[in-house]
Amino acid sequence: MSSPAPDKTRVKTLDNHGFLSVVSRPEFCALLQSFAPLAVEDVALPDALGRVLARALPSPEDLPQTARASMDGYALSARDVFGATETNPAYVDCVADLRIDWSQGATDVRLSSGQAARIPTGGSLPVGADAVVMVEHTGQLGAQNPEITETAETIEVRRTVAPGENVMLPGEDVRQGDIALPAGRTLRAQDIGLLAALGVTSIQTGRRPRVGVLSTGDELVAASACPRPGQIRDVNSAALCCLAVEAGAEAVALGIIPDDLPKLTAALAGALATCDVVLLSGGSSLGARDHTSTAILAQPGAEILAHGIAMSPGKPTILARIKTSDNAKAVFGLPGQVTSAQVVMAVLIKPFLRHLAGDRNALSATPPPFVAELARNIAGRPGREDFVRVRLEARAGLPPLAHPVLGKSGLLKTLLAADGLISVPAEAEGLYKGVLAPVLPL
Repeated sequence: MSSPAPDKTRVKTLDNHGFLSVVSRPEFCALLQSFAPLAVEDVALPDALGRVLARALPSPEDLPQTARASMDGYALSARDVFGATETNPAYVDCVADLRIDWSQGATDVRLSSGQAARIPTGGSLPVGADAVVMVEHTGQLGAQNPEITETAETIEVRRTVAPGENVMLPGEDVRQGDIALPAGRTLRAQDIGLLAALGVTSIQTGRRPRVGVLSTGDELVAASACPRPGQIRDVNSAALCCLAVEAGAEAVALGIIPDDLPKLTAALAGALATCDVVLLSGGSSLGARDHTSTAILAQPGAEILAHGIAMSPGKPTILARIKTSDNAKAVFGLPGQVTSAQVVMAVLIKPFLRHLAGDRNALSATPPPFVAELARNIAGRPGREDFVRVRLEARAGLPPLAHPVLGKSGLLKTLLAADGLISVPAEAEGLYKGVLAPVLPL
């Protein structure tokens, strides 16, 4: 089931099915990699979620700037309570009640041997303290030492602590001058929080790609319409726009274009005037109504890089480059079949959009983030890479079980039931039940 097959993925001329330049998926990714990322722009911190950091960000300061308590308790010197236990506690005098904002002059508090200061979580340690004992491990005995202030009290410590225990050390998150976030990082909520903690309010990121979606076909009507016999509602405009947004792009549905070459050519020109990437849904296969290639080549500076990918579903996909005075724009001719279009989006176009936004690793060969165990054999076809939809079944202590989701071409329910895709390599006849295979989330 894994015997090698002749390489049929490098066909560069018209093949038996009318595809002009069939390439393998890695070759297609290499073509996508040739498109330069978009320009860099300044972005305010509240708008940075999901954006890709254009340049490495050195930390402007230590974080935290001072030693801070990570628990409510008492700041003290660890050596004063060395060996303390429930049955043999240590005793220290609490001489200050610190506030987190240091509003009562805590910067001037200096602890001597045998002294402690009450401290809240996040409070800065006073001079002379190197640890915090949790309040749960202490008890208050009241004022015991007449030589200290009236507010002083003796604290019974029932557990030993080590230097640095329950303390966030200066620069422990990040030191001044160190790289806080690397270039090419897609910013998450955690990253935004770090930037806020460092006082960074504006950053430079890659611009969001603007994606235009054109659906083509005389049979298509709007989702709000009531189809007559022979007509179908336009699914791809809505679905492809949503998938583009998931990849961090801006997306706009540009309407339905009939199978009319002048109208399609004009609509594509209009889309290219305002968009970085245009998705033409439908009309990518060979046929009497296929105007996609002709409409693309009618655009100034157009070049078709690939017409066909050795993968299923999605073989009829077209990739074209439209050169302009300052950059190059990408046009994809996608199959009109809903399943094929969405698989191509998941496998190729979503990573490409992240690449345009500045993610340097988006188109790399890095495997998907997790694996699953196949619940049954999966057949493949040597010479093409098959992407099989799978439903995942969680298992305690084991990788999830991947059940292939099979169904007739064009049925929406196969996508609805699937959690991800598993690839059957082009050189294999299939994958056996029980094998651990990477899963690309859908």
